[in-house]
Amino acid sequence: MPTRSYTSRRELEQHSFHPAVSLLVPLAAIILQALLPKPLPRLAILDLPLIVTIFFAVSRRSPIAGALTGATIGLLQDALTNQPIGVNGIAKTVIGYIAASIGVQVDVENLSTRILMNFGFSLLSSILLFLINRRLLGLPGFHLLWFHELTRAIVNTIVAVPIFLLLDQAKRTE
Repeated sequence: MPTRSYTSRRELEQHSFHPAVSLLVPLAAIILQALLPKPLPRLAILDLPLIVTIFFAVSRRSPIAGALTGATIGLLQDALTNQPIGVNGIAKTVIGYIAASIGVQVDVENLSTRILMNFGFSLLSSILLFLINRRLLGLPGFHLLWFHELTRAIVNTIVAVPIFLLLDQAKRTE
């Protein structure tokens, strides 16, 4: 008679990364995010730190680690851009926590799941940034342009898929 194991999905498929990957990939994404839009303003639509936050959060499958990853990446992004400190930190903390929580329950290795997650989290990021800037900071000139945000979500999703495939090569199963 077969027996069932009560090992959770998170315990079975939790991944870790070499410390250099865990440090250098987010730093590269943050630096590229800060530098690329200056000579090429059209690249401002990308949110590379968001893509990296989502990847590390769903790969580690730990909501606490996802929230800490998002907070660290978001605060560093704020430090290198002209955003008030904490705006991206708050948004990416929430997204890291939710992404890791979903990673525990859903097969995040599936391409269609990755596409849906990146699209949804990109839209959620836009909504969170709007709420933080408009409601918490009280910036009346901050508006949400839905067509732009949908385009941004599509572009970030298209860019995220090959980045996810590339970063999959750096995974180490525990």
